[in-house]
Amino acid sequence: METKIFNKEQISEAVALLRKGELVAFPTETVYGLGALATNEKAVKSVYAAKGRPSDNPLIVTVSDEEMMEKYVNEVPERAKKLIKHFWPGPLTILLFVKEGTLPDAVTGGLPTAAFRCPNDEMTHDLISELGKPIVGPSANTSTKPSPTTAEHVFHDLKGKIAGIIDNGPTEIGLESTIVDLSVEKPTVLRPGEITPEEISAVLGEEVLMNRGTTQTKGVPKAPGMKYRHYAPSAPVLIVDKEEDFSKIQWDDETGVAALDEVLEKIDSPNKYSLGKTIDKAAHNLFGALRYFDDENKIKRIYVQGFDHGAISAAYMNRLNKAAAGHHFH
Repeated sequence: METKIFNKEQISEAVALLRKGELVAFPTETVYGLGALATNEKAVKSVYAAKGRPSDNPLIVTVSDEEMMEKYVNEVPERAKKLIKHFWPGPLTILLFVKEGTLPDAVTGGLPTAAFRCPNDEMTHDLISELGKPIVGPSANTSTKPSPTTAEHVFHDLKGKIAGIIDNGPTEIGLESTIVDLSVEKPTVLRPGEITPEEISAVLGEEVLMNRGTTQTKGVPKAPGMKYRHYAPSAPVLIVDKEEDFSKIQWDDETGVAALDEVLEKIDSPNKYSLGKTIDKAAHNLFGALRYFDDENKIKRIYVQGFDHGAISAAYMNRLNKAAAGHHFH
Protein backbone atom coordinates (compact mmCIF):
# COMPACT_ATOMS: atom_id res chain seq x y z
CA MET A 1 0.00 0.00 0.00
CA GLU A 2 1.24 3.47 -0.89
CA THR A 3 1.08 5.98 1.97
CA LYS A 4 0.31 9.43 0.57
CA ILE A 5 1.23 12.72 2.26
CA PHE A 6 -1.56 15.33 2.14
CA ASN A 7 -1.37 19.11 2.57
CA LYS A 8 -4.11 21.62 3.39
CA GLU A 9 -5.39 21.72 -0.20
CA GLN A 10 -5.79 17.93 -0.30
CA ILE A 11 -8.12 17.42 2.68
CA SER A 12 -10.94 16.23 0.41
CA GLU A 13 -8.74 13.39 -0.83
CA ALA A 14 -8.16 12.30 2.75
CA VAL A 15 -11.91 12.48 3.44
CA ALA A 16 -12.60 10.23 0.45
CA LEU A 17 -10.18 7.64 1.78
CA LEU A 18 -11.78 7.67 5.24
CA ARG A 19 -15.24 7.18 3.69
CA LYS A 20 -13.89 4.08 1.91
CA GLY A 21 -12.77 2.64 5.25
CA GLU A 22 -9.08 3.50 4.82
CA LEU A 23 -6.78 4.84 7.55
CA VAL A 24 -5.43 8.40 7.50
CA ALA A 25 -3.14 9.93 10.13
CA PHE A 26 -3.99 13.47 11.18
CA PRO A 27 -2.32 16.30 13.15
CA THR A 28 -3.40 17.69 16.51
CA GLU A 29 -1.81 20.10 18.95
CA THR A 30 -0.71 17.14 21.11
CA VAL A 31 0.50 14.25 18.91
CA TYR A 32 -0.46 12.85 15.50
CA GLY A 33 -3.53 10.59 15.56
CA LEU A 34 -4.47 7.60 13.44
CA GLY A 35 -7.88 8.22 11.93
CA ALA A 36 -10.61 5.82 10.82
CA LEU A 37 -14.35 6.41 10.49
CA ALA A 38 -15.59 5.78 14.04
CA THR A 39 -18.88 4.24 12.90
CA ASN A 40 -17.17 1.74 10.57
CA GLU A 41 -16.27 -1.26 12.73
CA LYS A 42 -14.12 -2.90 10.05
CA ALA A 43 -12.11 0.30 9.59
CA VAL A 44 -11.68 0.69 13.35
CA LYS A 45 -10.43 -2.88 13.69
CA SER A 46 -7.85 -2.15 11.00
CA VAL A 47 -6.47 0.59 13.30
CA TYR A 48 -5.65 -2.08 15.88
CA ALA A 49 -4.00 -4.17 13.19
CA ALA A 50 -1.90 -1.29 11.83
CA LYS A 51 -0.69 -0.30 15.30
CA GLY A 52 -0.35 -3.83 16.65
CA ARG A 53 -2.55 -2.60 19.49
CA PRO A 54 -4.52 -4.87 21.90
CA SER A 55 -8.19 -4.79 20.88
CA ASP A 56 -9.50 -4.40 24.45
CA ASN A 57 -8.01 -0.90 24.67
CA PRO A 58 -10.75 1.66 23.88
CA LEU A 59 -10.17 4.44 21.37
CA ILE A 60 -10.73 8.19 21.61
CA VAL A 61 -13.56 9.52 19.45
CA THR A 62 -12.41 12.70 17.72
CA VAL A 63 -15.14 15.21 16.81
CA SER A 64 -15.28 18.59 15.11
CA ASP A 65 -17.46 20.19 17.81
CA GLU A 66 -19.87 19.60 20.68
CA GLU A 67 -22.83 19.27 18.29
CA MET A 68 -21.26 16.24 16.62
CA MET A 69 -20.55 14.63 20.00
CA GLU A 70 -24.18 15.08 21.08
CA LYS A 71 -25.27 12.55 18.45
CA TYR A 72 -23.41 9.77 20.26
CA VAL A 73 -23.83 10.46 23.99
CA ASN A 74 -26.79 9.91 26.30
CA GLU A 75 -26.51 13.48 27.50
CA VAL A 76 -24.02 16.29 27.89
CA PRO A 77 -23.99 16.97 31.65
CA GLU A 78 -23.46 20.47 32.98
CA ARG A 79 -19.92 19.57 34.02
CA ALA A 80 -19.07 18.62 30.44
CA LYS A 81 -20.61 21.82 29.07
CA LYS A 82 -18.43 23.91 31.38
CA LEU A 83 -15.26 22.09 30.37
CA ILE A 84 -16.12 22.20 26.66
CA LYS A 85 -16.78 25.93 26.81
CA HIS A 86 -13.46 26.54 28.55
CA PHE A 87 -11.09 23.99 26.96
CA TRP A 88 -12.46 22.99 23.52
CA PRO A 89 -11.01 22.92 21.00
CA GLY A 90 -7.97 21.82 22.95
CA PRO A 91 -6.06 19.02 24.69
CA LEU A 92 -8.89 17.76 26.91
CA THR A 93 -10.68 14.42 26.38
CA ILE A 94 -13.99 13.83 28.17
CA LEU A 95 -15.37 10.39 29.09
CA LEU A 96 -19.18 10.16 28.88
CA PHE A 97 -21.93 7.54 28.58
CA VAL A 98 -22.77 6.75 24.95
CA LYS A 99 -26.07 5.99 23.25
CA GLU A 100 -26.41 2.27 22.81
CA GLY A 101 -25.65 1.11 19.28
CA THR A 102 -24.16 4.39 18.03
CA LEU A 103 -20.53 3.28 18.22
CA PRO A 104 -19.10 -0.21 17.61
CA ASP A 105 -17.55 -2.24 20.41
CA ALA A 106 -14.22 -1.89 18.62
CA VAL A 107 -14.32 1.79 19.66
CA THR A 108 -15.66 1.48 23.20
CA GLY A 109 -14.07 -1.84 24.18
CA GLY A 110 -17.62 -3.00 24.91
CA LEU A 111 -18.00 -0.40 27.68
CA PRO A 112 -21.03 1.93 28.08
CA THR A 113 -18.68 4.94 27.88
CA ALA A 114 -16.44 6.57 25.30
CA ALA A 115 -13.83 9.31 25.40
CA PHE A 116 -14.47 12.37 23.18
CA ARG A 117 -11.97 14.99 22.05
CA CYS A 118 -12.06 18.09 19.85
CA PRO A 119 -8.46 18.94 18.88
CA ASN A 120 -7.24 22.46 18.21
CA ASP A 121 -5.99 21.94 14.66
CA GLU A 122 -7.60 23.66 11.68
CA MET A 123 -6.75 20.93 9.17
CA THR A 124 -8.19 18.19 11.34
CA HIS A 125 -11.28 20.29 12.08
CA ASP A 126 -11.84 20.69 8.34
CA LEU A 127 -11.26 16.96 7.80
CA ILE A 128 -13.90 15.86 10.32
CA SER A 129 -16.36 18.60 9.35
CA GLU A 130 -16.25 17.57 5.69
CA LEU A 131 -16.49 13.89 6.63
CA GLY A 132 -19.58 14.67 8.73
CA LYS A 133 -18.84 11.92 11.25
CA PRO A 134 -16.29 11.40 14.03
CA ILE A 135 -13.04 9.51 13.61
CA VAL A 136 -11.10 7.45 16.12
CA GLY A 137 -7.82 9.02 17.11
CA PRO A 138 -5.21 6.90 18.88
CA SER A 139 -1.62 8.04 18.45
CA ALA A 140 -0.33 7.23 14.96
CA ASN A 141 2.56 4.98 15.97
CA THR A 142 3.32 1.31 16.31
CA SER A 143 1.93 0.17 19.65
CA THR A 144 4.33 0.58 22.63
CA LYS A 145 6.56 2.96 20.64
CA PRO A 146 6.90 6.69 21.44
CA SER A 147 3.98 8.75 20.17
CA PRO A 148 4.62 10.73 16.94
CA THR A 149 5.02 14.49 17.02
CA THR A 150 5.77 14.92 13.30
CA ALA A 151 4.42 13.46 10.07
CA GLU A 152 7.88 11.97 9.53
CA HIS A 153 7.51 9.94 12.75
CA VAL A 154 4.20 8.56 11.47
CA PHE A 155 5.70 7.68 8.10
CA HIS A 156 8.58 5.90 9.83
CA ASP A 157 6.21 3.65 11.81
CA LEU A 158 3.26 3.16 9.46
CA LYS A 159 4.56 3.51 5.89
CA GLY A 160 2.74 0.98 3.73
CA LYS A 161 0.24 0.18 6.51
CA ILE A 162 -2.05 3.23 6.14
CA ALA A 163 -3.43 5.13 3.15
CA GLY A 164 -2.33 8.64 4.05
CA ILE A 165 -0.89 11.23 6.43
CA ILE A 166 -2.04 14.84 6.72
CA ASP A 167 1.08 16.91 7.37
CA ASN A 168 0.71 20.08 9.43
CA GLY A 169 4.25 20.24 10.78
CA PRO A 170 5.46 19.47 14.32
CA THR A 171 2.90 19.37 17.13
CA GLU A 172 2.84 22.15 19.73
CA ILE A 173 2.43 20.22 22.99
CA GLY A 174 4.05 16.85 22.36
CA LEU A 175 2.13 14.80 24.97
CA GLU A 176 -1.34 13.30 24.57
CA SER A 177 -4.43 15.04 25.91
CA THR A 178 -5.68 14.98 29.49
CA ILE A 179 -8.53 12.47 29.92
CA VAL A 180 -11.19 13.29 32.53
CA ASP A 181 -13.90 10.80 33.48
CA LEU A 182 -17.31 12.44 33.91
CA SER A 183 -19.21 9.13 34.07
CA VAL A 184 -18.46 8.84 37.80
CA GLU A 185 -19.66 10.74 40.87
CA LYS A 186 -16.44 12.71 41.29
CA PRO A 187 -14.64 13.91 38.14
CA THR A 188 -11.45 11.88 37.82
CA VAL A 189 -8.41 12.44 35.63
CA LEU A 190 -7.54 9.07 34.07
CA ARG A 191 -4.55 10.31 32.07
CA PRO A 192 -2.65 13.51 32.91
CA GLY A 193 -1.81 16.00 30.18
CA GLU A 194 -1.18 19.70 29.68
CA ILE A 195 -4.50 20.59 31.34
CA THR A 196 -4.06 19.79 35.04
CA PRO A 197 -6.60 18.51 37.58
CA GLU A 198 -6.28 21.87 39.33
CA GLU A 199 -7.31 23.74 36.16
CA ILE A 200 -10.28 21.41 35.65
CA SER A 201 -11.27 21.83 39.30
CA ALA A 202 -11.15 25.62 38.95
CA VAL A 203 -13.59 25.52 36.02
CA LEU A 204 -15.96 23.01 37.65
CA GLY A 205 -15.83 24.53 41.12
CA GLU A 206 -15.40 21.10 42.74
CA GLU A 207 -12.71 18.60 43.65
CA VAL A 208 -11.18 16.60 40.83
CA LEU A 209 -9.55 13.29 41.65
CA MET A 210 -6.42 11.82 40.07
CA ASN A 211 -6.52 8.14 39.18
CA ARG A 212 -3.39 6.41 40.49
CA GLY A 213 -3.96 2.95 39.02
CA THR A 214 -5.71 1.29 36.11
CA THR A 215 -9.45 1.95 36.20
CA GLN A 216 -11.14 -1.03 34.57
CA THR A 217 -14.66 -2.27 33.91
CA LYS A 218 -14.91 -6.02 33.29
CA GLY A 219 -11.14 -6.08 32.83
CA VAL A 220 -11.18 -3.41 30.12
CA PRO A 221 -9.41 -0.08 30.78
CA LYS A 222 -11.79 2.88 30.65
CA ALA A 223 -9.44 5.01 28.58
CA PRO A 224 -6.36 4.68 26.35
CA GLY A 225 -2.90 4.36 27.86
CA MET A 226 -3.97 2.82 31.16
CA LYS A 227 -3.23 -0.88 30.84
CA TYR A 228 -0.25 -1.58 28.65
CA ARG A 229 3.34 -0.41 28.41
CA HIS A 230 3.57 2.63 26.15
CA TYR A 231 6.03 5.09 24.64
CA ALA A 232 9.01 2.73 24.82
CA PRO A 233 11.98 2.77 22.44
CA SER A 234 13.87 -0.46 21.73
CA ALA A 235 16.64 0.30 24.23
CA PRO A 236 15.75 0.18 27.95
CA VAL A 237 15.03 3.52 29.62
CA LEU A 238 16.16 4.46 33.14
CA ILE A 239 14.80 7.50 34.99
CA VAL A 240 17.39 9.59 36.82
CA ASP A 241 15.58 11.33 39.67
CA LYS A 242 18.46 13.36 41.12
CA GLU A 243 20.72 15.64 39.08
CA GLU A 244 23.79 14.58 41.07
CA ASP A 245 23.22 10.94 40.06
CA PHE A 246 24.15 11.71 36.45
CA SER A 247 27.78 11.99 37.64
CA LYS A 248 27.65 8.36 38.81
CA ILE A 249 26.83 6.97 35.36
CA GLN A 250 29.52 5.45 33.13
CA TRP A 251 29.09 7.12 29.72
CA ASP A 252 30.13 5.44 26.49
CA ASP A 253 29.11 5.12 22.85
CA GLU A 254 26.24 2.79 23.75
CA THR A 255 24.54 5.05 26.31
CA GLY A 256 22.25 8.00 25.59
CA VAL A 257 21.06 10.80 27.85
CA ALA A 258 18.12 13.19 27.64
CA ALA A 259 17.95 16.04 30.15
CA LEU A 260 17.56 19.78 30.57
CA ASP A 261 20.30 21.95 29.07
CA GLU A 262 21.79 22.90 32.43
CA VAL A 263 22.23 19.21 33.27
CA LEU A 264 23.63 18.22 29.88
CA GLU A 265 26.36 20.86 30.20
CA LYS A 266 27.85 18.85 33.08
CA ILE A 267 27.70 15.47 31.33
CA ASP A 268 30.53 14.06 29.23
CA SER A 269 28.51 11.84 26.93
CA PRO A 270 28.78 11.45 23.14
CA ASN A 271 25.01 10.87 22.82
CA LYS A 272 23.01 13.78 24.23
CA TYR A 273 19.48 14.99 23.52
CA SER A 274 18.29 18.32 24.89
CA LEU A 275 14.91 18.39 26.61
CA GLY A 276 15.11 22.20 26.62
CA LYS A 277 15.52 24.71 29.41
CA THR A 278 12.28 24.15 31.37
CA ILE A 279 9.99 21.31 32.45
CA ASP A 280 7.34 22.51 29.98
CA LYS A 281 9.86 22.19 27.15
CA ALA A 282 10.88 18.77 28.48
CA ALA A 283 7.29 17.55 28.16
CA HIS A 284 7.18 18.82 24.58
CA ASN A 285 10.49 17.15 23.67
CA LEU A 286 10.21 13.82 25.51
CA PHE A 287 8.80 11.72 22.67
CA GLY A 288 11.25 13.30 20.25
CA ALA A 289 14.10 12.24 22.51
CA LEU A 290 12.88 8.66 22.80
CA ARG A 291 12.45 8.43 19.04
CA TYR A 292 15.88 9.94 18.41
CA PHE A 293 17.60 7.25 20.45
CA ASP A 294 15.33 4.58 18.97
CA ASP A 295 16.77 5.44 15.55
CA GLU A 296 20.32 5.15 16.86
CA ASN A 297 20.82 1.37 16.74
CA LYS A 298 24.09 1.58 18.68
CA ILE A 299 22.30 2.88 21.82
CA LYS A 300 21.80 0.10 24.37
CA ARG A 301 20.58 2.16 27.36
CA ILE A 302 18.89 5.56 27.71
CA TYR A 303 19.03 7.74 30.84
CA VAL A 304 16.29 10.38 31.09
CA GLN A 305 15.93 13.14 33.67
CA GLY A 306 12.98 12.79 36.03
CA PHE A 307 11.14 15.58 37.86
CA ASP A 308 9.10 15.90 41.04
CA HIS A 309 7.31 19.22 40.66
CA GLY A 310 3.67 18.30 41.28
CA ALA A 311 1.10 19.02 38.60
CA ILE A 312 3.58 20.73 36.30
CA SER A 313 5.51 17.47 35.77
CA ALA A 314 2.68 14.93 36.24
CA ALA A 315 2.03 14.33 32.53
CA TYR A 316 5.74 14.14 31.74
CA MET A 317 6.42 11.62 34.49
CA ASN A 318 3.33 9.57 33.58
CA ARG A 319 4.70 9.01 30.05
CA LEU A 320 8.31 8.59 31.17
CA ASN A 321 7.41 5.97 33.78
CA LYS A 322 5.56 3.98 31.11
CA ALA A 323 8.50 4.27 28.72
CA ALA A 324 10.84 3.05 31.46
CA ALA A 325 8.40 0.43 32.76
CA GLY A 326 8.92 2.09 36.16
CA HIS A 327 12.70 1.54 36.23
CA HIS A 328 14.75 4.22 38.00
CA PHE A 329 18.52 4.63 38.25
CA HIS A 330 19.91 3.95 41.71
